[in-house]
Amino acid sequence: MFQTFRNAWKIEDLRKRILFTLLILVVFRLGSAIPVPFVDAKALQAQLTSSGTIFGFFDLMSGGGFTDATLFALGVSPYINSSIIIQLLQVVFPSLERLSQEGEEGRQKLNRITRWTAVGLSVLLAVMYWLLAKRTDALVYTEGFAAVYSAIVIIATFAAGAMVLLWLGEQIDSKGIGNGVSLLIFTGIVSNMSRMIEMLVYYFQAAKTYPMYYALLPFVAILFAAMFVTIVATNAAERRIQVMYAKRVVGRKMYGGQNSYIPIKVNLSGVMPVIFASSLLSIPATIKDMFNIGGNWGTFLGWFGTSSWGYAALYALLIIAFNYFYVAIQYNPVQIANDLRKNSGTIPGIRPGQPTSQFISRVISKITIIGALFLVLIAVLPIVITKLTGIQIALGGTSILILVGVALEISQTLESYMLMRHHKGFLD
Repeated sequence: MFQTFRNAWKIEDLRKRILFTLLILVVFRLGSAIPVPFVDAKALQAQLTSSGTIFGFFDLMSGGGFTDATLFALGVSPYINSSIIIQLLQVVFPSLERLSQEGEEGRQKLNRITRWTAVGLSVLLAVMYWLLAKRTDALVYTEGFAAVYSAIVIIATFAAGAMVLLWLGEQIDSKGIGNGVSLLIFTGIVSNMSRMIEMLVYYFQAAKTYPMYYALLPFVAILFAAMFVTIVATNAAERRIQVMYAKRVVGRKMYGGQNSYIPIKVNLSGVMPVIFASSLLSIPATIKDMFNIGGNWGTFLGWFGTSSWGYAALYALLIIAFNYFYVAIQYNPVQIANDLRKNSGTIPGIRPGQPTSQFISRVISKITIIGALFLVLIAVLPIVITKLTGIQIALGGTSILILVGVALEISQTLESYMLMRHHKGFLD
């Protein structure tokens, strides 16, 4: 991968794209350091960093900007959530599904709908942030006209920051390298890795008192290295279904007759099931902290905290369920079988039509369970390590999946650019 980056730097067009992307990422980090007026961030940090709440997820996506009440505190979470909502609504509303099948024009309409939905979600999240600041006495002004004015400024600033961040991501899409939203999330996670280094230093210092840490820390490091290798191998793994195309004679030319295959990736849904599951399970703990619920209800809601075995079990079950659901709405075996029939393609030993769709459905089902178990392993293993060893893992499974996935995506994008230009160093 490093050789790919070196070769890409030698191409002027790619070098400009890389520099532009880095410039946008620098702007993102600067915006994540500019505080929003009328908010006392220190009074909020204890609430926002509480275990198991959805605020931790927002803070991860924004690179620490959420806990510091900065301009880009909401990160790209409104756009991600709106994209998920629109994808799910395509299953419910046929009109949205038709838009997704109308080519470029339909996709542009869906993108506009997604953006407007993101605007609404960003305003909603900004209002939630203001209410939390009000409950924790983190607002500078709480009475009179000044309180109303500060509320408008806070909500508008947070919402505008989220939209500016979406625009920056789109600029990377058009003039930079890779997917803009993914790169912004990647940068936010990398910027939070300083906390992991601080935690490692803490445990090494604590090892003087607890010598067991000298053995546990290398063990944990080896496990995480194995996780990185597993993620890379699984992202590249795929099941190939062989396809044979019949020969056709059109005029004096013969078409078809070649063999091909349908690639089905082991991890079909990427990191989305993990994001779905973690977001859903964080809602009870968020409600408990937002409204300061105690008693029996508080005990029940606290059971959903990330430090319990029950949370780990529910987390695993939800990841498997969401993985199947996401694959079901993204891949249609009947449509694949119909496309093969239209192009005179057949799977060896399988009759066209319904038998083909059933065969593809069985293959996808088997691949889906393998991919789901892989996601469960990556997402739940840090929780298990924390429970067994007492070592708090600063870098969770979701973060690792995003980091490796985005890094591989950027590498593949650069390779595609260089392949189009027949770059000699790349072929070497």
